[in-house]
Amino acid sequence: MASASVKDVAALAQVSVGTVSNVLNRPDIVSPETVERVQLAMEKLSYVRNEAARQLRLGHSQAIGLISFSGANPFFTDMATAAENAASEAGYEVIVGNSNERSEREAGYLNLFEEFRVRGVLLSPVGDVAPRLRRMRDRDIPVVLVDRESSDSSFSSVSVDDVAGGALATQHLIDTGRTRILFAGGPATIQQVGDRLTGARSVVDRHPGVTLEVVFGEELTALEGRRIGQTVADRAPADRPDAVFAANDLMAIGLLQSLFIGGRLAVPDEIAIVGYDDILFAGASIVPLTSVRQPSHLIGETAVQILLEEADDPSLAPRHIRYQPELVVRESTTPR
Repeated sequence: MASASVKDVAALAQVSVGTVSNVLNRPDIVSPETVERVQLAMEKLSYVRNEAARQLRLGHSQAIGLISFSGANPFFTDMATAAENAASEAGYEVIVGNSNERSEREAGYLNLFEEFRVRGVLLSPVGDVAPRLRRMRDRDIPVVLVDRESSDSSFSSVSVDDVAGGALATQHLIDTGRTRILFAGGPATIQQVGDRLTGARSVVDRHPGVTLEVVFGEELTALEGRRIGQTVADRAPADRPDAVFAANDLMAIGLLQSLFIGGRLAVPDEIAIVGYDDILFAGASIVPLTSVRQPSHLIGETAVQILLEEADDPSLAPRHIRYQPELVVRESTTPR
């Protein structure tokens, strides 16, 4: 059975095709009685609007594409939720994709969003995709980086000062009497991991007698945190760190689980732990976790605002918003 068309609706409602179009797109200029008659005709005919055709006429859709770096990390979920709320208030929908830290999945979503003619894209890139993003911008699809900054500053970005965050976490550990600090990070190629390590090193360099050991895992996950925690617990007491700064809360929680189960090491008496992101689970973990808080909701809201402004005015120069992190102290780093 063929789908009903605008002409079919107009004929049943006894109005012009233009009036049906106005009811769909500008109902405020149509009398309430006519709107009701057209809507009743649509219901009787089971009319479904051809949104793809409308987008083709407009040149873009009423959707924003968002590619999350890691769907497993609640930080990105919170940021995406805030972006969806801000976009909805502006009359847009958000299509969310998860790259899962894989460049090939990221490329697939970028292709999909370009085909859908989205109004713009919010992206936490896996690697350097600047040439691909420039092509999208040339096709009037603006891109704003979230939780990242472009190497050449050619794209607007909304991020957090991760160097400052790394310094906050490390200074706190030193202030609580720790001198043998281990930095547990994910792949060294991830920009935020490198920035947080840079901040940690800058503080350690200013404190003679404090050492910093660096361990890179394959992923920023709780499973990887448990693996690193296992290796720490297996060391001789003299070789163990007395504090761990994990590059995100998932790793920190995994570490905490590995050390806590079976009473292998007491947290914070024998070893203190600091995470990063301050996800909801940080305060509800076995030992409430000290963490560096990122304003995830503010990042999502600001990114949408900048994206829509650039969509309306492509001549705007790139803007770079960098928020300051905040240390949230909990029981995992009680002073000695």
